[in-house]
Order: sequence, then C-alpha cells, then structure tokens
Amino acid sequence: MSVQWYPGHMNKARREIEEVMTQVDIVIEVLDARIPDSSQNPMLNTLRGDVPVLRLLNKKDLADSERLNAWLTHWSGHATVLAHPFSTVDKADVAKISQWVGQMVPHRGSAEKPIRAMIAGIPNVGKSSLMNALLGRRVAKVGNEPAVTKSQQKLKVTNGFQILDTPGILWPKIENPDASYRLAVTGAVRDTAIDYEDVALVGLAFFMSDYPNELITRYKLKHLDSDPYDVLKVIGSKRGALRSGGKVDMHKAAEVFLSDVRTGAIGPYVMETPEMIALEEQRVEEVKAKKEAARLARLAAAVPQRQQANNVAYRQAQAENQNDSTDEKE
Repeated sequence: MSVQWYPGHMNKARREIEEVMTQVDIVIEVLDARIPDSSQNPMLNTLRGDVPVLRLLNKKDLADSERLNAWLTHWSGHATVLAHPFSTVDKADVAKISQWVGQMVPHRGSAEKPIRAMIAGIPNVGKSSLMNALLGRRVAKVGNEPAVTKSQQKLKVTNGFQILDTPGILWPKIENPDASYRLAVTGAVRDTAIDYEDVALVGLAFFMSDYPNELITRYKLKHLDSDPYDVLKVIGSKRGALRSGGKVDMHKAAEVFLSDVRTGAIGPYVMETPEMIALEEQRVEEVKAKKEAARLARLAAAVPQRQQANNVAYRQAQAENQNDSTDEKE
C-alpha cells in the first residue's frame, strides 16, 4: 500500500514546466533535507534532461547532519549536479546561491545574458520562502502546507540573474511505497489525502528504530514498547489526546506526533540513506518485473483460448456456408 496525491493543477504545472525548460539555464531544485531522495521528483529529472541542477537541501536545521553528509558524498562527482545543505532563513546560505549558480553556468551572468534559473520542487519544501529570500521581499505566498503556489512567476534577482518559480508538483504514481509514506510523514502530501493514524504509525516505527533516544526524551517515556500502536497510545495519553472516559483519541494522538515530527520537536533526523534507497529501488524493480511476468503469462494463456474461439467461429462459418450452398442447389 502507498500514499498517492496528484490533483489536476499538478498535471497542468508539469506541462508548463516542460514548455519553458528549453529556456532555462539551470534548475534550482529545493529538496527536504530530511528526505533527500524521496523529495526528488523523478519527473523533473526527466524533464530537465542535461540542464544542470543545484540541489538545495532545505530545512537543514531539522536534519541529522551525519546522514545529510552521506547524501552529499553520494552525489559528489556528478558534473551536472551540485548539492548543498540549506536554510531559507540563513542569510549566509541565501547569499551563496548566486555563487553556486554561477559555478554551474559560467558562460552566463551578465545583463545581456542573465542566468535563467527555474526554482522547482515538490510541495512544502520551501520554494516560495527561497524566492522571497532571494528577492528580499514577499512576492510569493508562503504556507506550512503543500500546494500553496499554483502558477509560475518570473522575476529578476539581479541584472544577471532571473528566477522562474513553479508550483510544487508530485508525480502521477509514486512507485516506492516507503517513499510515499516518508513524503506524507514530512508533510509533502496534503493532510486531507492521508490517513493520519496510518502515516503516524509508519513514522513512529522509523523513530523507534533509528532515533529511539530522541523519542524517549521528547515524550518522557520509561521504555519503548515493540508495537508502534502502543507507543502512540502512550504519547496520546501524555499529550492530552483523550476522549471522555480517559480513552485515547488515536487520530488526535497521530496529529500531535506528526506535528512534532514536522516541526523538529523530537530532534533532527533524516529518514533515508543512499544504501536504504538502493535496496528499496531494487525491491520496486523486482515487484515490477513480477507484475510484467504475470501479465505476459496471462497473455500467453489467453492465446490458446482465443485460438479455440476463432476455430469455433471458423467452423460455424464453414457450416453456414455449406448450408447456404445446399439451399441454393435445392
């Protein structure tokens, strides 16, 4: 099972991005530093082709620096890819963007030939905040929810640097179910499209496995039960998510936990490593291969059935022809 969310305006945005990509010198892809791979849109990689990309791993203050550095090492050495930890509220980081962009596109940057950069990324990663920080004024609506930006905006940062802001888009089908849940946990999928308790239990299982001490400290737990459901009940009871009679409201408990995860209240974390993603991609390919093999087997099994049907139809037609010939002779 996976989480899917692809409303109509995203398909429209994809077409618009495809139309203007030929006019772009570089893509500034804003990623969520907590999910460096899952927050990449594979559709964008296809659309940009050979256009270089500057990956800004935003919300670095919420990310586990050790795991984040592993991703920087993983991406190093790619001629068309440059990646940096980033924060839209860090003025030093914002000031470095022109330098990083110029490094990737050295043949442009003058008033006559300005660098044309597209700001892109999935929902709720901070694209609008980045654009406002670059321009030094509020020109884009910012909100702590996905799908705030609905249309493209083209603006001048300096005489030699122009930016094109685009709506946040996911892709029609997220094939990796684990990645889809990480997107939901961190807030890239609109909450009305998810099952709170389901997503919270997946997120809780991750923290129990990878960051248990942070979980214990945040919720003052004596110990961690092996079942995420039981842990979520304890969190709900400690944080006031109770119904009449003292019963835990699991939906409310899930809301509390996911809010803490998204705001960094539990502590810095990164939900994936390069090695983990490699294994997940392998499993996805294996599932796809099994489905394709099953499809081909069904087609092969259907051939004799269709042939038999054709043979029956042929014999019936022959018999009818013979009857017609007999009637004509009589």
